[in-house]
Amino acid sequence: MAFLEIRNLVKRFGAFVATNDVSCDIDETGILSIIGPNGAGKTTFFNLLTGLLKPDSGSIHYRGKDITGLKPYQVVGQGIARSFQVVSLFEEMTVLENVCIGVQHRLGQMGHPFRSFKKNKQVQEKAMEILERVNIADKANNGAAYIPHGDRKILDLAVAITSEPQTLLLDEPMAGLSKAERLRITDLIKELNKTTKIIIVEHDMDLVFGISDEIIVLHHGTILATGTPKEIANNNEVQAAYLGHEVQ
Repeated sequence: MAFLEIRNLVKRFGAFVATNDVSCDIDETGILSIIGPNGAGKTTFFNLLTGLLKPDSGSIHYRGKDITGLKPYQVVGQGIARSFQVVSLFEEMTVLENVCIGVQHRLGQMGHPFRSFKKNKQVQEKAMEILERVNIADKANNGAAYIPHGDRKILDLAVAITSEPQTLLLDEPMAGLSKAERLRITDLIKELNKTTKIIIVEHDMDLVFGISDEIIVLHHGTILATGTPKEIANNNEVQAAYLGHEVQ
């Protein structure tokens, strides 16, 4: 059985079929990008994998276990975490405190989350380790509401990896970022991929074709093509449906 095995996944919203009999096997290593035009089913696919939506039919097996229809916190418990296109943080808290909340949850020490970590050296040290790993430890005491957009994206990633996932799903990590910020996120994704499977939904084709080991192209809720960046760039069906021009 594959690391992540998806079979005949269907999700309908009324008469609209967002994912239509999607099946694929995803390897344990490398970076996988999922691309496709708006309405192709990319976000729905992510939401099905992470438990935000339940499929109407089909199955999802992760590391040999059926996780179909599990609640989001149960999916996290199986080793899958995600970031979101729209970053959601505790704005009134510091960068460090946001990460401490995630660390407490991982250590099973929630209790009174908004105050207990302030006296918990173990939680604070682990949170600082994570901030150092993602290179924003210098912002630890800054208010989350006041850091730049690129740092907010990185903080969102930091919170996601507090659960120590084996698989990390990133929903448009480059959205709204400057060129310099995109380079930072790209380097961070590569670093995280040394220990974590990365699956990305992204519209930035420079990132997708520059960083991916494999690409899945969704179109009208179905898988149009799967392959290496070179194979996808040279696929005539993909060119016609989505890219519209040759990818260098």
